[in-house]
Amino acid sequence: MSGIVRVYKRDDEGTLHFREAWYDEDYQQFVMNFGVVGHQSKTEETDVPDPQAAESLLDAFAVQCSEDGFAEIPDEEQFWVVAQFALKTREGTDRDRYLEGKAKDALISHLAWRGLGTVERSEFTDFKLNIFCLCPDVNKAVNAIKVCARGEDLDFTKLSIGAAPYTDPENFKLKHSAKAASGFSL
Repeated sequence: MSGIVRVYKRDDEGTLHFREAWYDEDYQQFVMNFGVVGHQSKTEETDVPDPQAAESLLDAFAVQCSEDGFAEIPDEEQFWVVAQFALKTREGTDRDRYLEGKAKDALISHLAWRGLGTVERSEFTDFKLNIFCLCPDVNKAVNAIKVCARGEDLDFTKLSIGAAPYTDPENFKLKHSAKAASGFSL
């Protein structure tokens, strides 16, 4: 299987829409997820007899999306958005590792169901947990991360969010801070 097809298109008003599809092996379903970027998506599932049938549906989905003007957004045209949690220790504790797993799982789901990108990795640095997300829309992703952090009880008071163009990962700008911070550093 070729995994997931994820494509985007701006309408005449400049609103970014997304479509994505994949084969869910556990449920033997072809899944389509679509909507306006930043809003809860709509999902349709279709039962399929085998992975080959799902592959055919995925190929047809990709063709239809292309015909409708949807295309992948290259990484170079996206942004790094980093959810950063302040820690009490330099390298993190068992509680911080639990937070890492909980935060990554919550962000993966929250961003995906809104067409806002993917969680690419996480790391512990000096007194910080950084979760790197690759996103097509910075402002909507920042808002979604804040909503997710509050809703999932992810230490919102310790959260800062920085963003940088994919092509300029050394140039992060502070987009949100629960504390009175003036800059953002990894």
